[in-house]
Amino acid sequence: MSKKLRILLNNAMTLQEGVEEFYLDCEARNLRPGTLKHYRDSVRQIYKVVPAETIISSIDEDTWDTYKITLRQKAVLNDMSIYTYGRDFKTILRYFMKQGWLPHMELSLPKADKAPTETYTDEELQKLLKKPNLKRCSFTEYKCWVMVNFLLSTGVRQNSLINIRIKDIDFETETIHINVTKNRKPLLIPMNDDIKRVLQEYIRYRQSNDVDDYLFCNEYGFKLTKGTAYHSMYEYNKRRGVEKAGLHRFRHTFAKKWVLMGGNVVTLQKVLGHSSLDITQNYLNLLVCDIKQDIDEFNILRNLKQEYIKMPVTNRK
Repeated sequence: MSKKLRILLNNAMTLQEGVEEFYLDCEARNLRPGTLKHYRDSVRQIYKVVPAETIISSIDEDTWDTYKITLRQKAVLNDMSIYTYGRDFKTILRYFMKQGWLPHMELSLPKADKAPTETYTDEELQKLLKKPNLKRCSFTEYKCWVMVNFLLSTGVRQNSLINIRIKDIDFETETIHINVTKNRKPLLIPMNDDIKRVLQEYIRYRQSNDVDDYLFCNEYGFKLTKGTAYHSMYEYNKRRGVEKAGLHRFRHTFAKKWVLMGGNVVTLQKVLGHSSLDITQNYLNLLVCDIKQDIDEFNILRNLKQEYIKMPVTNRK
């Protein structure tokens, strides 16, 4: 049965109808499917607080405040979830304002305390970086070992990792072309000597006849999915006695190690593909607590004081 056409007045538009217009705008701006899915997931949470049939013109600052308070009262939501749902609803309301469906309003986001990301320890990294016996291990185990080396050498995101093709590895110029990134700006990452040797060996075992094939594949040579990549790495870590999991944790570990080894933050920004230094700084702020433990181990003042105490006392004549 066809839907009847009707004249839709802006002052009678419902939240659901406005959200559908928002989705169309997102598609017109060519946002990634993952971003659209994220908004749709958030909208389901929004509708639990602000009903879909709510008239847009009735939404005001009280609606916004009630929304934030209700999120806070939901015990199942952590601070980051509350912040995310608040940010997404604010994005939608700002779109409504831009369209002239709502008057301009100042919308403050709910505050969230970001927990520092726990990175891999040196002991865990040693376990993960121990090369498997190629005569006994499966291709998946070997591939996971290569992926660990790759992630710790480049700091790329999971989506970038699974979209790298063999042709993106340029051994002559010793560079890696990252064409699929979060901000859609290609990256060119230099290869260090260690990852170069690892990749040269891996590509021989990869047994591909087409440079357009994906670098990291499943057991049948097809492109890895995010789910397969995560679960294979989860099992890899578990078999080696490492309880932590998650490919993105390697990115945090890469950034932390970069800083501790005296790496330049501006260069780190370029390697991570951040659009501004502020983003990199915020990224590093999440690692402060973790980094402090390492800084305590390299306490210059304490070491110097200990050396001073050990110095023999000589009597002056």
